[in-house]
Amino acid sequence: MGSSVPVRCPACRRDHAYEPPVFPCACGAPLAPPLQRGAPAQPITHRTWTDSWVTVRCPACGRTDQWPQPELGCGCGTVLRIPVRPAPTVPPAAGAAGPPVTRPEPLRTDEVLAGAADREADPDAPRERSRAPRPPFRPLTIRTARDAVTAAALYLKWLGFRGILQSPEHPASGIDLRAPGLVAQVDPSTEPSTLRDVECLWLHGLNQSAVAVFFSLTGYEPAARARAEELGVPLFVLDLTGTPKPATRAADDLAGSSTGPAGG
Repeated sequence: MGSSVPVRCPACRRDHAYEPPVFPCACGAPLAPPLQRGAPAQPITHRTWTDSWVTVRCPACGRTDQWPQPELGCGCGTVLRIPVRPAPTVPPAAGAAGPPVTRPEPLRTDEVLAGAADREADPDAPRERSRAPRPPFRPLTIRTARDAVTAAALYLKWLGFRGILQSPEHPASGIDLRAPGLVAQVDPSTEPSTLRDVECLWLHGLNQSAVAVFFSLTGYEPAARARAEELGVPLFVLDLTGTPKPATRAADDLAGSSTGPAGG
């Protein structure tokens, strides 16, 4: 776990080093899909639900679960599916605690915010609060994909998050913005954001005990919006003026719970 494997793009023959993302199992153990070293990566030309997920067995507790299929975007534009070793069919050892589950217990945004409230007395808490009225939000007009990320960062800062860092363009993790207690993804594409996009972001937030916030320029597939409502993921839709509009109840709650920056 945590080691990279060499991957060659069959379209342009470019070599890459790929390291799979690590997510927490329901038992708390870090878990990454076991890559099949030496197996050739396959270009993705058509997506299906079955191909978007792989079965992974946790060696710590024996649970079998569905995890995002590892993928790698090559600079030539090809998206590669990284082969994963099949999950062993041997049942967990006798006496293993609990039956297998299909998904980890959802960590809802309201639970994360409740934890943040408990830390309010801590000066290092991720969100600072102020009794002063919040000034109007000043959006940034979106002309490029990077503008969309900047607009989302400005909005999150306006909500009260501090120490927001922008990732390099096209980060492998998909996380465009980070702050203490926060991970955020910004999708500037012309296609609605997918169920997989939302679930992967939620897993990142679960892994870091952070609020996971999604911004999309084109909106969300119905299945993605429904899953976000179930998991308590705040979804926002960005218009070209740079103004986010809440798309889920969790987004409404996040926007409404903020009292704005403490200053500056």
